[in-house]
Amino acid sequence: MNTHSPARRRGLTALLALGVTATASLAAPGAAVARDAPGATAPSPSISWGPCPRESNPPGHPPSPKARCATVKVPLDWSKPKGKKIGLFVARYPASKPAQRIGVLMSNPGGPGAPGADDALYADDPYDGYGPAIRERFDMVGFDPRGTGRSGGARCDESILDKIPARPRDAAEFQRLRTLNGRLAQSCLRRTGPLVAHMDGESVARDMDAIRAALGERRISFIGHSYGTYLGERYARLFPDRLRALALDSAMDPDRPSAERTLMDGSVSLNNTLERLAAWCVRDASCALRGKDLAAVTDTLFARADAGTLRDPGSTGPTRRKVSADQLSDFLSAALSGWSPEGTARQLAALHTGKGKVNWTSSAGDPVARLVLCRDEDYRIRDYAHYRAIRDRVAKAAPHVRYNAQALDFVLACQGWPVPPKPRPARARGELPPVLVVNATDDMATPLAGARRMARSFPNASLYTVDTVDHWLYSLPEPRRRIDAYLLGRTD
Repeated sequence: MNTHSPARRRGLTALLALGVTATASLAAPGAAVARDAPGATAPSPSISWGPCPRESNPPGHPPSPKARCATVKVPLDWSKPKGKKIGLFVARYPASKPAQRIGVLMSNPGGPGAPGADDALYADDPYDGYGPAIRERFDMVGFDPRGTGRSGGARCDESILDKIPARPRDAAEFQRLRTLNGRLAQSCLRRTGPLVAHMDGESVARDMDAIRAALGERRISFIGHSYGTYLGERYARLFPDRLRALALDSAMDPDRPSAERTLMDGSVSLNNTLERLAAWCVRDASCALRGKDLAAVTDTLFARADAGTLRDPGSTGPTRRKVSADQLSDFLSAALSGWSPEGTARQLAALHTGKGKVNWTSSAGDPVARLVLCRDEDYRIRDYAHYRAIRDRVAKAAPHVRYNAQALDFVLACQGWPVPPKPRPARARGELPPVLVVNATDDMATPLAGARRMARSFPNASLYTVDTVDHWLYSLPEPRRRIDAYLLGRTD
């Protein structure tokens, strides 16, 4: 899921940038009836700071010596605030100019199911940390969400993953996928315990407020990236009066989209990127398919795969290994997400001519991500016929790629999951600050359509779009400048 620095960039995917231009727009107000925050509350936990673990992530790259660490105790089940407690690993990087300190900036780098304390442990990392202005004015606070990293990492029998059909081809395989997904969930319960039913976004948002209370802060600022934007939306829904600022980078759809909408949004975004690649190929002399219609070439490759005549290319010509349409879609999903136009065009040319090399990819399951995702989203599909109907409609809307592999992986991962999705919490009374949402025009992990819905979900939000193929935009200079200016400029 993360191909950038482990200190910071742990979003749904990490993509590489194209050229950048940007526009900003004011999102339409979102109508919502305010109600009191639901759910029980627990007494404010205490916090005692001490030295942080010195293990390197990655090896040879130790955390900042300025960071301090602690464990905050929270209820396992927030509906039973006096019940069993679990520990959350929390890290803090103190503001370097205490006299000018604004407050706490809490963060989450994404996932789902990824640790987040590294945001504070590596806050001054020269490559992947925060800029001096942010570090001067804020205490940076990161935490490993419940069940991840050093907060009691969930454990499952990962050997089951290899047996799950990645792309079910008939009703029998679809049923086998469901059965094995259920078996995987049961293995998580056996090896981890009851925590597996309480790793949802609402519980994590309540954990965030417990951390705020332990810090003694009346309000916090929050920056969320990728899946972290979902946590930010949940916190805003539950505790609007406790937010000073809310910046959401590469935003998820907050409206609990169906399996079809999730797959449709991601696949259309991927198809748009294929068309972007085709336009680049017309302009750039380095394109291996220069002079050809790259999109039409790709369509022909799918037709050959459907007919069983597409072969894996070799150094002197086609090999005997057949390439399926699903393999082709999976390849395009990975290649276009990384946005390396020369390399992608070269591999498509290899498939077209039969000579060259293709870097094939395969689906890699993450059981911890399922424990989170399948509680937060409702991707349930009735049966194989329903699944095929969704696939057909998506392929019609995204003809050059047929589907987005990451979105399909997420949807399939939740089929047969025995713990049902958790109901969306009611919106609490309170006044939110203006919200900043930032998203790329072409983002296969968090498509622009979902970011627009995220912005519309708030009474007052601005959506800043960046004309690029990318994800986790805080790594780019102009989006970072915009986000930092917003965080620093908000007044109490």
